[in-house]
This record gives sequence, C-alpha cells and structure tokens, in this order.
Amino acid sequence: MAFKFTDANFQKEALESDLPVLVDFYADWCGPCKMMAPVVEELAGEYEGKFKIGKLNVDEEPNTAEKYRVMSIPTMLVIKDGQPVDTIVGAVPKKKLQDKLDENI
Repeated sequence: MAFKFTDANFQKEALESDLPVLVDFYADWCGPCKMMAPVVEELAGEYEGKFKIGKLNVDEEPNTAEKYRVMSIPTMLVIKDGQPVDTIVGAVPKKKLQDKLDENI
C-alpha cells in the first residue's frame, strides 16, 4: 500500500529515507490523479523494499506542494538521498514510471 506523506512527516519519511522515494502529489477531485492511483498502488507493492512510494494530497498538505512548486497534478517527484532527481507531470503509462524507478534504484 502506498505511504501517506504529510507536511509534518515529509522531512523524515521522504528526505531522510534510506530508500529512494516516489511522491505522488494528487487531489481527490483530480480525474488524471484517480487514473494514476491504482498504478501507484501497484508500484508500491512491486517495489517494496527498493523504493518508498506514497501519496501527498495537495489540498490537505499545501506547504510541501508549494515548496516543490507543484503547479499541475498529478506530479510524481523522485527523491534520492534527500534531493529531488526527477519529476513526472500528468497521467503516464505504468511503464514510464517503472523506467524512472528503475533508473533511480
């Protein structure tokens, strides 16, 4: 199951993670976000132990979204060693996300 990131836990759970991280910035009202939700859940299971994969609701947790200048959702942010290393904006095929994850393991 995908991890739930919040403004309060982002530093510890994303930036200080021993594993690379994929953060899905989303909102409940966003159609493309709803399309990506099952893909993110699948990847969270498939990459367990290799990647921390989770979601951050931009309406409930606006500070982190603002800090990373998330202007469109869904936005997927890949974080490695505490630094953003890749960004994917919009609904994309599962294969594209897998390729990004594999590049950063």
